Amino acid sequence: MELGAFSISLSVKDITVSKAFYENLGFTVFAGDLEKNYLIMKNGKALVGLFQGMFENNILTFNPGWDENAKTLDTFTDVRQIQQHLKSKNLALQSEADETTSGPASLVVTDPDGNTILIDQHI
Repeated sequence: MELGAFSISLSVKDITVSKAFYENLGFTVFAGDLEKNYLIMKNGKALVGLFQGMFENNILTFNPGWDENAKTLDTFTDVRQIQQHLKSKNLALQSEADETTSGPASLVVTDPDGNTILIDQHI
């Protein structure tokens, strides 16, 4: 089972301050919109999302179908297949993908320590 590109989505207090901090660590803006209070920062294959005022806690994010450059993969595990696997392991999902659809969809699961994991398929 491939989960796709990994990033951490950080809930930040001041996106401008956070942007400058991560730039000092060698990250550059890869995607997003400062005026809409979100940026995706990249350093090599590492991705860090900065989100101001969008959610309360940090989120581990996986994007099935994408590599770390947001390029579509030739083959990947669809989010609905991942969801079926998680359900077969009796993991409780906080939100689910509609299994009667195809294409973009997402699910959310929480790990035993309360960390939110978003599996967010864009294709």
